Amino acid sequence: MKKINLLVLIIIGTMCFIEVQSQSKILSISKQNLKDKIAGGWAGKMIGVTYGAPTEFRYQQKINNDSIKWTPADIKGSVWQDDIYVQLTFMMAMDKYGMDAPAVKYQEMLAKAGYHLWCANMQARKNYFDGIYPPMSGNPEYNFRADDIDFQIEADYIGFMNPGMIQNIINESDKIGHIMNYGDGVYGGIFLSALYSAAFFEKDINKIIETGLSSIPAESDYSRIVRDVIKLHRYYPNDWKAAWKELDAKWGDVDISGAGSPFNIDAKLNGAFIVMGLLYGEGDDYKTLEITTRCGADSDCNPSNAMAVIGVIKGFAKLPVEMRKGVQAVGDSVFINTTYSFNTAVESTYNYALKLILQNGGKINGNTISWPMQVYKPATFENSFPKVVFDGKASIFEKEKWKFKGNWNMFKVKSWDGEKETEQSMFSNTKGDELEFEFNGTGISLMGNWVKDGGQADIYLDGKFHRSIDTYYNYSQQEHRNVSLWHVFQLNPGKHTLKLVVKGDKNIESLNTNVYITKAIIYKSEPKKSDVYKFSFEK
Repeated sequence: MKKINLLVLIIIGTMCFIEVQSQSKILSISKQNLKDKIAGGWAGKMIGVTYGAPTEFRYQQKINNDSIKWTPADIKGSVWQDDIYVQLTFMMAMDKYGMDAPAVKYQEMLAKAGYHLWCANMQARKNYFDGIYPPMSGNPEYNFRADDIDFQIEADYIGFMNPGMIQNIINESDKIGHIMNYGDGVYGGIFLSALYSAAFFEKDINKIIETGLSSIPAESDYSRIVRDVIKLHRYYPNDWKAAWKELDAKWGDVDISGAGSPFNIDAKLNGAFIVMGLLYGEGDDYKTLEITTRCGADSDCNPSNAMAVIGVIKGFAKLPVEMRKGVQAVGDSVFINTTYSFNTAVESTYNYALKLILQNGGKINGNTISWPMQVYKPATFENSFPKVVFDGKASIFEKEKWKFKGNWNMFKVKSWDGEKETEQSMFSNTKGDELEFEFNGTGISLMGNWVKDGGQADIYLDGKFHRSIDTYYNYSQQEHRNVSLWHVFQLNPGKHTLKLVVKGDKNIESLNTNVYITKAIIYKSEPKKSDVYKFSFEK
């Protein structure tokens, strides 16, 4: 009898727990306040990107101690910034195809947009025209830049139109983020959007960051690096530079796509700089901008995101008057490559937010909007490059490391003034010509050129056909040199042989069948420095 009673109590207790979990907190905000906070977010993007633009990637693995010159009049430059117009392309896709449009429609809009793209977005565009669609277009199998910053700087609109609705953010980010990213690259967009979502109702920076962390997997490197920034801030509460140095010592070499160089466009490291700026900025507009910018790396994107969080917390009306005037001066100016201005972006985002709130069980009673805060689970765990560590590189001009068969020629590029020529790559356009490279490791990226006269080739690994590649690229009159043409990871440790065979064939749009090779980057498998490193106060 006691066993039966105990079982009944367990069942009742479980039912109560489920009921409590399903009962969400009711959120409430006025129409004016909702729109004002959305305006603050968009304004923050415009302010931050122009504040940091002159220093973008000028400070790699070092703190910017130079003077920063910025005036509110500089905000006019935001209408030319890709940090804003790329994500407005996604809003234009929503306008054209609807909020529930499949991811491939968003990828198509991105691929066919008339502007230049780089990094993970560049690969997503190439993948579209090569017939590789979401989610595989962002998968590390087909995207060497899977962990790059791209989605992180383009997901703001998702957070702006989903206040208190983090499950919506996770779902939408899963769709859009995998167009160009994977794993930490996607988590960057989820994390930032969750910060905005929380900032509609919370002013405490620490609590907002904890909400952001709750939206992504705790075991992800993105979560780990943000936790490290929090830890460093607690140990060095008044010395962000000391915290920066310790963070760089542990995480400074995490960028797979930029391996072997100080250049770092990895989402999680740049995301950590955003968090550092927010924590040490303590809610102050200019202090947040300055610290985030001085952290370096992608130092226009990062203050843009950090200032957008401040903008949502405060709302547009409570931003410094000189900032408001700078934004208002260009409020009707259309962002290039879009149909949107600041004013129309705010209005459209507000209207989408209302639709999503109503879909989430919300109600509008006069001037008051109310809806249940969503119960959510963190995004599914993904790891783009587990235990992938840079081990070396070999230039195509280190002839002793490569075997050439056939008619391979040197390609030179002229200096900007046309006075000098520099060896850039080796190329062939003859069917059957071969290039062979032997390496010792567990991964490799073959680097070369995507160009308007690019041709096709077959790749063999250890004597077996792996994949065909097409090196044609002339979309929006843009070419890319020294990019990853093909890569593979998670091989068995030891010696491997890569062979490229020129097909003598091409995309119908290409001007020739040339295949250009610049170098190979070799990787090994072992714990990353960030997996084993301990901060000075932990040793």
